[in-house]
Amino acid sequence: MQNNIENTASATIAVESAPARWGDLLSGRNGLYAFALAGGVTLHALNMYIATTVMPSVIADIGGLDFYAWTTTLFVVASILGAALTAKLLNGAGPRGAYIIATILFAAGTLICSIAINMPAMLAGRSIQGLGGGFLYALAYGLTRVVLPERLWGRAIALIAAMWGVATLIGPAVGGIFAEYGAWRAAFWSLLPFAGVFAILAFATLPRSSWDKNERSSVPLLQLALLTGAVLAVSAGSLSSDAWWKIAGLVAGLALIALIAAVETQAEARLLPRRSFNVATPLGALYLIIALLMLSMQPEIFVPYLLQHLHGQSPLWAGYLAALMAIGWTVASFLSSRWQEGSGNRLIIAGPVLALIGLALLAIFLPIDGAGDWLLLAPICLGLILIGFGIGLAWPSLVTRVYQNAPATEQDLAAGGMTTVQLFAIAFGTACAGMVANFAGIAEPGGMAGASNAALWLAVIFAVAPALGIAIAVKVARLTGKRG
Repeated sequence: MQNNIENTASATIAVESAPARWGDLLSGRNGLYAFALAGGVTLHALNMYIATTVMPSVIADIGGLDFYAWTTTLFVVASILGAALTAKLLNGAGPRGAYIIATILFAAGTLICSIAINMPAMLAGRSIQGLGGGFLYALAYGLTRVVLPERLWGRAIALIAAMWGVATLIGPAVGGIFAEYGAWRAAFWSLLPFAGVFAILAFATLPRSSWDKNERSSVPLLQLALLTGAVLAVSAGSLSSDAWWKIAGLVAGLALIALIAAVETQAEARLLPRRSFNVATPLGALYLIIALLMLSMQPEIFVPYLLQHLHGQSPLWAGYLAALMAIGWTVASFLSSRWQEGSGNRLIIAGPVLALIGLALLAIFLPIDGAGDWLLLAPICLGLILIGFGIGLAWPSLVTRVYQNAPATEQDLAAGGMTTVQLFAIAFGTACAGMVANFAGIAEPGGMAGASNAALWLAVIFAVAPALGIAIAVKVARLTGKRG
């Protein structure tokens, strides 16, 4: 009898310690969990790219050109709020209820967008969409550790990250087809059946309650207000044609970030786990690397424009060449999940190194007037792939390390914090990219000279982010050396 118990225990330990395989994640109940979590992220990501593609058609139909940029700004701000409130939602509603509430919010916002007759209605719909989408994205990370064994976390995170690459390839094509036929409302409608399927799948598969009963879930109202103000300040400043307003928006955003860090040190209700703003701690360093990697990719928003004006590419080709960054991220995420066992620290260091090399290639070749010469386009494509590949290579190890270094009672807060940091870095970086491009002359004097100067300075300025990321990654390797 004792031998049977020991054999059973040994078999269990062997299964738990066995190398993770994709078949373990994608089969049985684990497969249902993975499909539900990845599906929610896909829904959120597809919506982002579809909406961006059809928005010119929306403006042509219902007006509101002055508020064009705010359809993205409010969406991102609401997504940040959703990510920050995920711990509260998960604690109060449980995994099943949280996922269903998030999907209903997303579907409601999508419905409002599809029937909007003016820009205020569209902005309201986009805000609700963003809130639901932020929940879906953060819940995917938060529920990974709840419903899956730890040895599958890396694979699951790689699958979630890969959904962004899939959405980058599919979203613009879907949105473009609807826009071409003047059916932008149908582009939003098309997401609703998928939302319904994922809601049903969540109800049928996810557990009603979580084993995390000691999770903190107080709402950090002050920090959320400051965070929202920081994003809006930078976004509003970047939209102004006055350079001083741009600078004022940037300074205000940085000041509010510093204020958030000060408030977090004393607050009971927090956005991030304790000491997350302290770079001397593993958790603080990990969050900073995530932010720096997100900043590294923000010149991407100008790549289609620059490829058209400097390298003679059509809008379709320019869009898909820009998607090479997302493809690199997707491929590397899958490879990294296989390599991270025993090599996590090396992958975290290699990520920003590759991103820096990619931005260096863009700085050298993107500003040149190539007129369609593929001898110049080839290194540009390689640079874009390397930036995405570097981020994807480090991503599963970074997210897993966040779980491992967060306090046991703040795991949901840590998961939601990853999305909060990621989305905030994207919003901040996008605003800064616009500021750099305008300062470099992309609009004034404009033309080939302005585009070339903007291409150079975008790559050079944003190369600072992965350069700092390398130094922080080395620090993380020292702080978490025992973890491989």
